[in-house]
Amino acid sequence: MTPNPPHTSHKSAQRELDELSSSGHFHPLDAIGFFRRWPHSFLRSVVYTLIFNLMFAVGFTMVAFIFARKLAVGDIPALFLENAVISNVIGFAFWLVIALLRPVLRHVNLWSFWWVTLFYATLGTGIVTLSLWGFAYVSGRLEMLRWIGSVEQALTSFVISLIVSIVLAAAWARRAAELEAQIAIGLERERAAAAERAAAEANLRALQAQIEPHFLFNTLANVTSLIHTKPDDAKRMLEDFIAYLRSTLAATREANTTLGSEFAMMKRFLSILQIRMGERLHVHFDLPPELSHTAIPPMLLQPLIENAIKHGLEPKIEGGSVALAAVREGSTLRISIIDTGQGFGSNPSNGIGLKNVRERIAKLFGDRGNVLIAENMPCGTRVVLILPYTAQT
Repeated sequence: MTPNPPHTSHKSAQRELDELSSSGHFHPLDAIGFFRRWPHSFLRSVVYTLIFNLMFAVGFTMVAFIFARKLAVGDIPALFLENAVISNVIGFAFWLVIALLRPVLRHVNLWSFWWVTLFYATLGTGIVTLSLWGFAYVSGRLEMLRWIGSVEQALTSFVISLIVSIVLAAAWARRAAELEAQIAIGLERERAAAAERAAAEANLRALQAQIEPHFLFNTLANVTSLIHTKPDDAKRMLEDFIAYLRSTLAATREANTTLGSEFAMMKRFLSILQIRMGERLHVHFDLPPELSHTAIPPMLLQPLIENAIKHGLEPKIEGGSVALAAVREGSTLRISIIDTGQGFGSNPSNGIGLKNVRERIAKLFGDRGNVLIAENMPCGTRVVLILPYTAQT
């Protein structure tokens, strides 16, 4: 078991619950959250058993001092030492028996609460009696044998064992209930997250699909208009369009593409537009080779370039240029689309393409992504996509 953070994953909780149910690893100190911070090990069990035994020694010493009239303060160290030795003899004997009986206890732990409690209370009584017997013989305290074999000792040991068993069984049941609740909450969160991811992916696919027919219909309309007046241009546009579709159709169905592939698609895309606009459109690309394999979502650039053409360059009689560049700044990738058109004017949010790009970036990256729009000097518009840099694929 790993250190127990405030919000352990439901898988870790499931592993701990399985361990509690079948392995017998539940140490009495595991009932206290602080002691669940360290993973199970032989050394951990030894240290925890020693601490637990000393807690009993302290308790028995306090009870003896309070109720035994002849004890003085100076007798406490000797009394505590004797209780510490006896408590450790009993505690480690119990630990050894539990370890030897672990295969049997896996089945016992499946019984009902009170049967489990009575079983451990009876087992504890036997272990305490045998441990005290062994301590009396080894230490030469043979005067203890008469008390050890008495009904009073057996009853006292049974009552103490029963109380300890009830407390530990209740702690075990409470911990198991906490883990079950944690597992249920984790599974529910996992299902909700899966549903949210599925909805987000469906929404992203819908947003992405809106882009495709928009460009498709515009291009086919341009080909139709050129067939009779400029058949060679119509043929070249159609060939470029087919090449563009061949290279992009698969990419538009994927979650990610590479920056190099996206730039290559935009070159084909702009070559189609150059046939339509002629010398009125000039294009520039700047992609550092080390960024060509960087992963990005597909179809982010086309809507922005379409906006640059539609809102910036086409309405301008002399046309202009559009530049596409990418640069990495630490953990951030900045992709710029800069045109020298007439700009968006006072309403830079026009266009379904730009809206879709904003929504996709927000859904995919949250606060780590952004779309910045500013005036380009001396004219035109500068759009900058800010994305988290993803290691090259």
